[in-house]
Order: sequence, then C-alpha cells, then structure tokens
Amino acid sequence: MSNKAPSFFEKVYQVAKQIPEGRVTTYGAIATYLGAAKSARMVGWAMNKSGLKGIPAHRVVNKKGLLTGKHHFEGTNLMQQLLENEGVVIIDNQIQNLDTHFWNPSAALKK
Repeated sequence: MSNKAPSFFEKVYQVAKQIPEGRVTTYGAIATYLGAAKSARMVGWAMNKSGLKGIPAHRVVNKKGLLTGKHHFEGTNLMQQLLENEGVVIIDNQIQNLDTHFWNPSAALKK
C-alpha cells in the first residue's frame, strides 16, 4: 500500500464524484475548493483526462454555465443529453437557471 498523496487530478475526481444528480458545478468552484483558485483550467484538463470512468464530468461546466467540455464526450450532444436526463434545461449549449442547479463544493463538502 502506498502512502503517496493523491494528485491534483485525483482530488478533482474525488470532488466531481460528489456532485449530486441534477446539479452542476464549475471548474473554478472545484479549483477554489481544492485551494487552487487560479487553477480552473487544470480542473478542465482533469475532466478531459478522466475518461469519464465513474466521473460525472458532464456535471462540470464553465462559470457561465456553458458546456465547454462537450467535445470530449462521445457523440455530438452526449453531455447535454446526460444533463437533460437529470432535469437540467439547456438552450444553445448553456444551462438555464444556473444558480438553481449550481452545487458549491466549498459549501457542501468538509475538508
């Protein structure tokens, strides 16, 4: 058994796995929760590299609610379809009523 500390990407995945169905968070909110507020882009890279294996990457969007990571999903609209299946309304690649669906890891999770 290794005592190696989890990598930044692993920490991102741990947070992403906590996002409830029908809710979304942003790259920046995850970065802030992890104490790396200026690392939203790194969170995006982690989502892109997740391979979507057990990671609900479709629930992580940009700060305006845009589905900026959708091209990393198979099929043209898979990210949108997954969110819509959870009750999230999307028009023109943007989540409607983002504040209703927003999940803030800093408020929801204990460090």
